[in-house]
Amino acid sequence: MQFAVYPAEVDSALEEALALSGVDPTFVTDSDLEKPELVSEWTAILIDMTDDAMRRLRSCRRLHEDSGIPVLLVVLPDQVSLLDEEESIADFVLAPVQAAELRTRIRRLMRPLEAEQDLTYRDLTLNTATYQATIADQPIDLTYMEYELLRYFVEHQGRVWSREQLLSKVWGYDYYGGARTVDVHVRRLRSKIGEERADWVTTVRSVGYRFG
Repeated sequence: MQFAVYPAEVDSALEEALALSGVDPTFVTDSDLEKPELVSEWTAILIDMTDDAMRRLRSCRRLHEDSGIPVLLVVLPDQVSLLDEEESIADFVLAPVQAAELRTRIRRLMRPLEAEQDLTYRDLTLNTATYQATIADQPIDLTYMEYELLRYFVEHQGRVWSREQLLSKVWGYDYYGGARTVDVHVRRLRSKIGEERADWVTTVRSVGYRFG
C-alpha cells in the first residue's frame, strides 16, 4: 500500500517535510486520479490545495465518493473556512507545512495494515481492515470520521466520554474544530444506524456520550 501525494510537483517546503515524515510518497498526476486500479493501492492521499483550491477540493470529494480513501489536505490559513462540514477530508495541515506536524498527521492516517478483524456490538459489525460497517448484514454508508467515531465507541463500551475527550481521541488533540463537531457526528451516526438503535449512543447531560 502507498501514501500518495498530489500534485506530482510540490514546493520545496512540502517536499522537505515529506522527506522527514518517514513515508516514501508516491507522487501522482491528474490522470492517476482517474484510474481506480491505482487509487485502490493507496492507503491515503495528501492533496496540496494551496493552488487551484476549488478544483482540488472537487477531486477530494470525488475520491471520497468513489473510493473512501482518507484525504489529508495542505491548506492556507484563509482556506480553512472552505473545509467547514466538508466530509471528504480526514484531516488537514496548514501551509507552510511543519515537518513534525505533518509526520504526526500522516501517522494517524497510515496505520499499520491489520489482519482482517471484526468488531461487533449486537447486530453491528465493523471490519477494521476494510473500514466497512454492516447492521444485520446490510452495509451502512459512513464517512471516514463517522466510522472512526463509531469504532471508538464500540472499542470503549460503557464509559462516558466528554466531547473534548472524543475530539482528542478520535480527531486528534490539535484538531481545529470545536465540540459541535462531535454532536454533528453523533447525530449522523444515530440517523444512519436507525431509529430502533439510536439509543445505543446515550447523551449524558452536562458530560458527553456513552455507547452501549
